[in-house]
Amino acid sequence: MYTNVIGTVNLLNAAKELWKDSYEGKRFHHVSTDEVYGALGDTGFFTEETAYDPHSPYSASKASSDHFVYAYADTYGLPVVLTNCSNNYGPNHFPEKLIPLMIHNIINNKPLPVYGDGKYTRDWLYVIDHARAIDLVFHEGRQGEKYNVGGFNEWKNIDLVKLLCKQMDEKLGREAGTSEQLITFVKDRPGHDLRYAIDATKINKELGWSPSVTFEEGLSKTIDWFLSNKEWLENVTSGDYQKYYDKQYAE
Repeated sequence: MYTNVIGTVNLLNAAKELWKDSYEGKRFHHVSTDEVYGALGDTGFFTEETAYDPHSPYSASKASSDHFVYAYADTYGLPVVLTNCSNNYGPNHFPEKLIPLMIHNIINNKPLPVYGDGKYTRDWLYVIDHARAIDLVFHEGRQGEKYNVGGFNEWKNIDLVKLLCKQMDEKLGREAGTSEQLITFVKDRPGHDLRYAIDATKINKELGWSPSVTFEEGLSKTIDWFLSNKEWLENVTSGDYQKYYDKQYAE
């Protein structure tokens, strides 16, 4: 939370100081999250006009950082653009997050902890497509505007984990259904929002961006990367990470 708020303000102050003689040719791109909008019911999508309604301290700190960016734009004329993106996945993803966590645990035949009833729903986007969107908005987005970035790709956690298990069994040469038997439901997180879903129509219509990687393809690429980098995976899941894991996923 400290990084989200104070870190953002420090960067804004640094940009303002560095560019004090002229903002010409300069731009501050703030990369944010869909969590700032709160939670959705079974229908509807977050648009750029959706009011902020964060439910957890973390998402509140992200919302705060967004507001600071707009405040610096209004007060000092700082040239800014914002993007609010849905869940990312792909290579190098730190294994505290859902997909790499499940990959790591399947490799090691460990339980697959799924929060609550597994029906929490997220919109997933391959990391390279997010990087493409950031680059596009930075160079071609309208001054002072925000753009929602999403994959049009909603998955309930339990369905995602089952698809991941299926692909992992195939890639590891295991009998179909083997990894799915590792699924374990654990106590839910406080302030856990039921559903996020991004409407990325604006960036599509204005800048021509759309996802280029299907979820099944992206998931397969992600698994292949982790299977080819087991040493990296083991190195980052030792030591203090294990203490975090035990606390986070206690049954």
